[in-house]
Amino acid sequence: MSMPDAPSSHVRRTRVDAERNRERVLAAARTLFADQGVDVQMADVARAAGVGVGTVYRHFTSREALIEAAAEQRFAEILEYARTDCRHGTTSGTALERYLRHVGEVLSSDRGLSAAVLSAMGSSAPRGDTLARLADAVAELIESDRAAGGLRTDVTVGDVYMMVGGLSGIIRTGSGDWRRFLDLAFQGLLPRA
Repeated sequence: MSMPDAPSSHVRRTRVDAERNRERVLAAARTLFADQGVDVQMADVARAAGVGVGTVYRHFTSREALIEAAAEQRFAEILEYARTDCRHGTTSGTALERYLRHVGEVLSSDRGLSAAVLSAMGSSAPRGDTLARLADAVAELIESDRAAGGLRTDVTVGDVYMMVGGLSGIIRTGSGDWRRFLDLAFQGLLPRA
């Protein structure tokens, strides 16, 4: 007598498929928002992901929820960069500079997503737990650079967020060269002689 498939293996397979679809939807959304900004609709995302609109809505109950998930994913990637690439393999005292240049590259490469996030959420800044985790990571970079003699002693996480706000505004509006902005800003972060 043959035993039917165990329900747990079917449930597990369904969960894997659902998670795969969620990731496809999120990847498609990020690409579309980066390219097209606020004009992207749920049906556009479904087409690009190769799924039905119902699948998109099963994972993200609204366009705003999808945009928020895309923003959270981007913040998680920035956080991972801060915790790994900025901490290891960098010249002593340059971790914060590396972090801010990376943030500039990310924001510049997907201005459309930033515009969609700002439109949907009213702010392009991280929130809640993500904000706290990023603040902790930035504080570690500050301490590392300060200990190496690469930063003024009074630099704070708030100062870095102010710089990110300026960087974001310059990139979003195209009002200048964001790399030059960072070059000038870094001069203000150096220890005073």
